[in-house]
Amino acid sequence: MTAPARRPQVVLFDLFETCLQLEGLRPRFEALGRPGHELELFFARLLHQGMAMTLAGEAPPFATVATDMLRRTSGRDLTDDQVASVLEGFRELPVHPDVAPALRRLRAAGVPAYGFTHGSAEVASAALAGGGVRDLFDDVMSCAELKMFKPPARVYHWACERIATPPARTALVAVHSWDVHGAIHAGLVGAYCERLEGRIPDAVARPHVSAPTLDDVVEGLLALPEEPSP
Repeated sequence: MTAPARRPQVVLFDLFETCLQLEGLRPRFEALGRPGHELELFFARLLHQGMAMTLAGEAPPFATVATDMLRRTSGRDLTDDQVASVLEGFRELPVHPDVAPALRRLRAAGVPAYGFTHGSAEVASAALAGGGVRDLFDDVMSCAELKMFKPPARVYHWACERIATPPARTALVAVHSWDVHGAIHAGLVGAYCERLEGRIPDAVARPHVSAPTLDDVVEGLLALPEEPSP
């Protein structure tokens, strides 16, 4: 059973799919003459490989793993320019429409928001800036600094250490149930947005807050008690 949670002092947001729409990459696959549905397979393989290499001890940079998985998915004979034509799209991913209202609500409540990714912080920041929401984040952090992908506990603890907040007063918001699961097991407040996966899978830890959109998730976090229940 998931332990009760308190109102967070800081909120971390996963970025890919939680805030940034991977759909923006699909036309780049199609421009190479590849079927658009390869996007989902490519990204699933990218996460799988990065997590597996993290478990083995150390993960290469996100772009290195992405390059390998793009060639595995869409053709080992892709040229460097063709690979770049897809991966440069991460810098221009559109922002989901529920991101800005969620971040503005947190700012109005005096709760800082941070982007938290295993991709490049600079690339993600460029996409957030293009979508007009970068200034609503206090910072964007990447666990690439640890040579790790989420979701080991060390990754979430590193983020908490960097922003100087205890895990129990730090929330992680994501549309990926595995990410929320990892955060809860690391002692954070887990907040699940149902926009991508729908219902919460039975195999993961119960999130402290869940809702269909990010702004509703934020309202749920702000409604948590300041002190734990007796």
